Amino acid sequence: MEHPADVVDLDPVRLRRWRADDAATLDRIVAESLAHLRPWSLWAVDHDLDAAVAFLADCEDRWRAGTAYHYAITTGGAVVGGCGLMRRIGPGGLEIGYWLHAGRTGRGFATAAAAALVREGFRLDGTDRMEIHHDVANEASAAVPRRLGFAEVERRSVPPGSSAPAELGTDVIWRILPG
Repeated sequence: MEHPADVVDLDPVRLRRWRADDAATLDRIVAESLAHLRPWSLWAVDHDLDAAVAFLADCEDRWRAGTAYHYAITTGGAVVGGCGLMRRIGPGGLEIGYWLHAGRTGRGFATAAAAALVREGFRLDGTDRMEIHHDVANEASAAVPRRLGFAEVERRSVPPGSSAPAELGTDVIWRILPG
């Protein structure tokens, strides 16, 4: 199975595969950003070091299986967030996800990371579309696909109980095609 590159550069960020020895760093940057992440991310609600260790092990398993490719977002050598390509939107599709440390927002890092993932994702054979999904209330996440030329294609209600605290329960689906 073909996989994306382990390291992807697009100024001002470098994406690199998460490693098992990133657990303490991942735990720290999430812990420092809980007030910023918990309203939008269910995974952040119960985050701790054990969750970081489990996530990193899962990243390795999914990379090998070809079902997801998760990266640390770095700039100047420091980890400032995470992003990934996930095969969960059907054949030929890749979903992009991203998050940043609370102190690193507003600098173009999420946009650059998503742009790097678009470039890398379309290099994989069989990728015919990429999507970004976010809750309608999450305007910061909406800015990224707008900047990158994605088209809003759908708004979809999510199942009850599957929304994070600040979410309204309607996902906005953005799509980009190759070319």
